[in-house]
Amino acid sequence: MKIIRAGHEPAKAGPPEWFTGTVWMEWLAEAEGQGRATFLNVTFGPGARTFWHTHPLGQTILITAGIGRVQREGGPVEEVRAGDTVWFPAGEVHWHGAAPDQPMTHIAVQEAEDGETVSWLGEVTDADYGADTGLATGAEGTA
Repeated sequence: MKIIRAGHEPAKAGPPEWFTGTVWMEWLAEAEGQGRATFLNVTFGPGARTFWHTHPLGQTILITAGIGRVQREGGPVEEVRAGDTVWFPAGEVHWHGAAPDQPMTHIAVQEAEDGETVSWLGEVTDADYGADTGLATGAEGTA
């Protein structure tokens, strides 16, 4: 058993190679030995978002505060709120972040394959994000 105390590591600014806007990342736990899962608490300032990316074994995000946006490649921009959970399958190109005028915090859970948990791709443009036109409409609950 291992107990990791709250605040064991201070939050760090998200790197500009992975995020647009102000983002803070706090590592909550990382698997040891045969384990593969990592857990991060990520807070996005209003309008902040990840770059497009994939995860070799998928990713689950649990929205814990605020209002956010998520999108898979080719799909609509979807709104998410505190209490929502989003699953991105292995290899699915996607992004996630805060609403334009609201921050959003989520816990991200992903597993490593050959030591890698994510492959970063290109920046999410304002047009992709929907900053100019508002939230794109899509099927409810499909995020």
